[in-house]
Amino acid sequence: MPGITVTVDDEVYRRALVHAARAGTSVSALVRACLESLCERDVEFGRLEALQDAAITEARDLGTFSAANRLTRDEVTARAIG
Repeated sequence: MPGITVTVDDEVYRRALVHAARAGTSVSALVRACLESLCERDVEFGRLEALQDAAITEARDLGTFSAANRLTRDEVTARAIG
């Protein structure tokens, strides 16, 4: 597994050590978990973005967002009243 070197100021390092100790782990494990979480969020964002793009394409293909499909005020009122 490749290693990386990260430079932080003394206070950040001290606080990371305390946090790691409380969690029963190491600073290295905390950084690893943080990076893994960041990468997972990027993958999830990409998945959701693809779903959004597909939904927009489908809506456009169906003509859902066409001005020709807008309801008149009377039609909206009739639907609301039921």
